[in-house]
Amino acid sequence: MSGRLFTSPMFLGFDHLEQMLERASKNSSDGYPPYNIEQVSQTGLRISLAVAGFSMDDLQITQEDNQLVIRGRQTDDTQGRIFLHRGIAARQFQRAFVLAEGIEVTGAWLDSGLLHIDLARPQPEVRVKRIEIGHSPDQPREAARGEIVQARPPRVIRAAVSED
Repeated sequence: MSGRLFTSPMFLGFDHLEQMLERASKNSSDGYPPYNIEQVSQTGLRISLAVAGFSMDDLQITQEDNQLVIRGRQTDDTQGRIFLHRGIAARQFQRAFVLAEGIEVTGAWLDSGLLHIDLARPQPEVRVKRIEIGHSPDQPREAARGEIVQARPPRVIRAAVSED
């Protein structure tokens, strides 16, 4: 990406999100194989890729950190065959999807030339954490009864040198 998206000082710690968006934009340049993403339940997603001509042995699915990577490599079975026209591509592919934190792959299967991958998106928990406001270590603090307790001045220890 040419410029930074999250330049506001209000967005703290979003560098990883910017990197994920950059990765996703690089992956979207190739349209092969075509795919669908559908919501199958309140927390479930399904990715379906059109992989006609690929067997289960030709396909590999891995989860690398927060990326779901699908690779396909067909074996060359053209020995002894003479093609008058070859319009079905037998090319390899790699398709990657950036997963949000917490999304899990629950299953994958191949059916009628479609590779289906099911994902589960957990429901976000509402977290409220109260932050106590303390005193600065450089300022005097109040004691339990309200009086001011002065911080002790640092002690200076001088080495005694004896002259014999």
